[in-house]
Amino acid sequence: MKLKKQVTVCGAAIFCVAVFSLYLMLDRVQHDPTRHQSGGNFPRSQISVLQNRIEQLEQLLEENHEIISHIKDSVLELTAHAEGQPALPHHTPNGSWVLPPENRPSFLSVSPQDCQFALGGKGQNPDLQMLAVYSLLPFDNQDGGVWKQGFDITYEPNEWDTEPLQVFVVPHSHNDPGWIKTFDKYYYDQTQHILNSMVLKMQEDPRRRFIWSEISFFSKWWDNISAQKRAAVRRLVGNGQLEMVTGGWVMPDEANSHYFAMIDQLIEGHQWLEKNIGVMPRSGWAVDPFGYSSTMPYLLKRSNLTAMLIQRVHYAIKKHFAATQNLEFMWRQTWDPDASTDIFCHMMPFYSYDVPHTCGPDPKICCQFDFKRLPGGRINCPWKVPPRAITDSNVAERAQLLLDQYRKKSKLFRSKVLLVPLGDDFRYDKPQEWDAQFLNYQRIFDFLNSRPSLHVQAQFGTLSDYFDALYKRVGIVPGMRPPGFPVLTGDFFSYADREDHYWTGYYTSRPFYKSMDRVLEAHLRGAEILYSLALAHTRHAGADGRYPLSDYALLSNARRNLGLFQHHDAITGTAKEAVAVDYGVRFLVVFNPLEQERLSVVPVLVDSPHAHVLSEEGQPLPSQLTAHWGSATDTVPNVYQVSVLARLPALGLRVLQLHRPVDGRTAPLPSVRLHLPGRDVPQRKQEPVPVRVFPAAAEDFCLENQHLQACFWGHSGLLKSIRRAGEEREQRVSSEFLVYGTRTSKDKSGAYLFLPDGEAKPYAPKDPPVVRVTEGPLFSEVASYYQHVQTVVRLYKVPGVDGLALDVSCLVDIRDHVNKELALRFSTDIESDDTFFTDLNGFQIQPRRYQRKLPLQANFYPMPTMAYIQDSRSRLTLHTAQALGVTSLSSGQLEVILDRRLMQDDNRGLGQGLKDNKRTCNRFRLLLERRATANKSSSFFSKLTSMFKALGFPGAGTGSPEVQDGRPISFPSLLSHITSMHLNAEVLVMPVAQGKLAPPALRSFMPLAATLPCDFHILNLRTLQAEEDSLPSAEAALILHRKGFDCSLEAKNLGFNCTTSQGKLALGSLFQGLELGSLQPTSLTLMYPLGTASNSSTIHLDPMEIATFRIRLG
Repeated sequence: MKLKKQVTVCGAAIFCVAVFSLYLMLDRVQHDPTRHQSGGNFPRSQISVLQNRIEQLEQLLEENHEIISHIKDSVLELTAHAEGQPALPHHTPNGSWVLPPENRPSFLSVSPQDCQFALGGKGQNPDLQMLAVYSLLPFDNQDGGVWKQGFDITYEPNEWDTEPLQVFVVPHSHNDPGWIKTFDKYYYDQTQHILNSMVLKMQEDPRRRFIWSEISFFSKWWDNISAQKRAAVRRLVGNGQLEMVTGGWVMPDEANSHYFAMIDQLIEGHQWLEKNIGVMPRSGWAVDPFGYSSTMPYLLKRSNLTAMLIQRVHYAIKKHFAATQNLEFMWRQTWDPDASTDIFCHMMPFYSYDVPHTCGPDPKICCQFDFKRLPGGRINCPWKVPPRAITDSNVAERAQLLLDQYRKKSKLFRSKVLLVPLGDDFRYDKPQEWDAQFLNYQRIFDFLNSRPSLHVQAQFGTLSDYFDALYKRVGIVPGMRPPGFPVLTGDFFSYADREDHYWTGYYTSRPFYKSMDRVLEAHLRGAEILYSLALAHTRHAGADGRYPLSDYALLSNARRNLGLFQHHDAITGTAKEAVAVDYGVRFLVVFNPLEQERLSVVPVLVDSPHAHVLSEEGQPLPSQLTAHWGSATDTVPNVYQVSVLARLPALGLRVLQLHRPVDGRTAPLPSVRLHLPGRDVPQRKQEPVPVRVFPAAAEDFCLENQHLQACFWGHSGLLKSIRRAGEEREQRVSSEFLVYGTRTSKDKSGAYLFLPDGEAKPYAPKDPPVVRVTEGPLFSEVASYYQHVQTVVRLYKVPGVDGLALDVSCLVDIRDHVNKELALRFSTDIESDDTFFTDLNGFQIQPRRYQRKLPLQANFYPMPTMAYIQDSRSRLTLHTAQALGVTSLSSGQLEVILDRRLMQDDNRGLGQGLKDNKRTCNRFRLLLERRATANKSSSFFSKLTSMFKALGFPGAGTGSPEVQDGRPISFPSLLSHITSMHLNAEVLVMPVAQGKLAPPALRSFMPLAATLPCDFHILNLRTLQAEEDSLPSAEAALILHRKGFDCSLEAKNLGFNCTTSQGKLALGSLFQGLELGSLQPTSLTLMYPLGTASNSSTIHLDPMEIATFRIRLG
């Protein structure tokens, strides 16, 4: 009777919510001031307003319908559970498994205001949009003369008579923290000598300047020098002779790196600089990453840098920007409505950052002014004209020759201030080079500056010296937009340095290490958050002295190791094999690294099939036992996997008990079918997990859960189609493996370059695959074993996020391949045309367009976390757990390169091919979503809008799905964001060691007192270092990201309560059992306080904003 009353109350609530929502909508429309205009005929501008109101009303109606639907579903689930269905999975009469509904229904409540951001409508159009620039350019690669990739540059001698040319020559040395040599080998062989000579030689003349960027090397050197030398370094920094540029731990790769790691290495470098030298970087310097992401300018801007420099950009883009004087611009985020993300960017115009390609357009001449190449040295000029030492007798001729290059280069820019870098990889490692460069150039400068008729002022400078002079010349303060300079949005992928040599191979090269990089990031983030919370709770309990503070040194080392991972030549890592748990009664502690509650299937390897998993309170949990397969046909003896369904608290720990039952019962077993076409069927002995063997291929078959039906080809076991629950239409989503070869000509694919020998060919293994089909209570899966790849497609049969997508893994082993690349292609009937979308660093989405005028390899892009295609009805997203190269070569396709094995160097300096392949498991999730626009075509309001559009009224069109206000812009759905986080931040299972002493009482840990809005992401909670080395302070950096999301995609059955709050978050009440002692907003890397510390603990973030707060918990 009590249940009936609850259902009645819920039903009445549904009715009240419906009536009240409709009343508010009608009231909102009726009282809109734009409706009260003079009567008569509608002006054309009114049609646009009317259309917007119609769409808003329609959206509100849909949202109301969704809310009612969710409440109704929740009531039904409550009723079903209350009527006595068992909590554990059970067999139905037809033999299939059923998992009963959860007893905790979830809901989705997204504020309509939070949906407006993805619709755009506020920002101004940029002057340069990179997607449009790519469509505009012919990419014809015409010979430009001495500047091969450019054009002839001319000038009039009197152009500088009224405004002299101001030249800043910036000495630099690019030090790779690991490339051909290891980090330590580079340090001992070269870097320490560069820095030692720098201190000595810079003090010889106060006019000398030098810049340095890699703090990983600098900190190692700092630890090994005297206090006297440290003081000298501080003096050089203080008087402006030495500038620390960017100031990150490394110069990170911008294609494959995740924004968590990009920020982490930036914080590590900036915190080191502040603590040891007391300096705050002002300008960014990135001469060697192979293409540039628009994420990096955002991070630098948030770190309070005002300008930046880039170099490795497609040569055709450089030529176009040079011809239009657009090499310097304000780089703005595509989603920025108010120019708050703008940062000034300088693009170097020529081929390389070495000396022959930096003084001007003619490398034959510029090489003559690289005085390390003086005759008698180890390197010379390839153009056969060596440098000459500057003397009184030749200085006039030499200076005039160099000035001609300076003037020609300056014609490519809008100001009369010129930047001329002077350096290369590991330069200035010997005192003789310092003397050769600085003495000879100073003689040239002295000559030029003493001749007023030349109208030039030349000097050594730092990067910020150049930017400051430019700002002064155009009359603005640093950070402002110079008058007349363009605004640019977009990124600079993919990079080609010459001909059709596209650097798109490195998006996938060595995928094993890319996968390990992502695992390390997740582990480090989890360790950071748990450490900070544990430290705060010990302080709160007054137990500071009992906590092992020395663990902080381990955390600091892990940060720095992850930082080295992000270097543009060095994403590397290792991993241990999984070890089966042997147990009597064993405790497992499971950590959820996400800030949202999570319903997940947790896998545990055990040494016995007789295993039960209980909750902390001793209640049995839904589970499934599977064999551990060592090959296509054989299981590993005495190793099994117990998969348990557990609800995990946000950022919390849950204790589980692993039992060996006295009665010998096992967890629920799946049914397993093994198809061995064309092979002998072996006699199988009795197994704990029974396997049925068939000698022939299966018929086509399907697996399904409450959300999806996935169908497979029987002969291959590969995916064929997906159908969403409640839809009659089946979506073709078929997968296949393909192989790319490399060219037979001189230039071939290598670690950097992708130079295929044409379109991919179907992968043709010697034998048909072994196909294994497993159907169980928590998940079903199809495993297909080919000669070089084993693919598993898993469908979770659980409520929530995991059950809404297909889990796909590909275990690749191409160690016997020669010059081959293995690709996975999904083909669908989605009408995506030539448009697809890839993420940048897991932070934002960049629309792409397949350019038929470019070679195949030019159309590949980095995919750190996701790529998708869409039409008006559907979106298909491929989520990835490791960075790989991706493309869409035809409408409805997504294609990803899984691994590459290449036998030769591609002549970009590495000196070797890619022959150290490892067996690598690439992990994905495939998410098919319905777009809300799909059901609008039959609605009254859409028909009304179509009528106005047919009559030719402006503003009645809806525009293409990826463009808002002329700005290419797109966002994942909330479900897509959460799916990506589930894939990239797996739960961590920690078995509790069985010691002789009784273990302390274990309890679950729920650190959050309130539910975080589901568009907020806690990027990190990072304990800050104390004044004393290797010890933690009482403060932590809380880094938050508010994600932008697209509301036009359905978000049902998420498995947790998902709400948004228009960007507001109450930090004071967020952490359970802890008080927020202080809260100070800061720049991204904590170098600058932003305003004064507020008494209010409620903060606000705009969509896409990343914000850092210095907090004290206890």
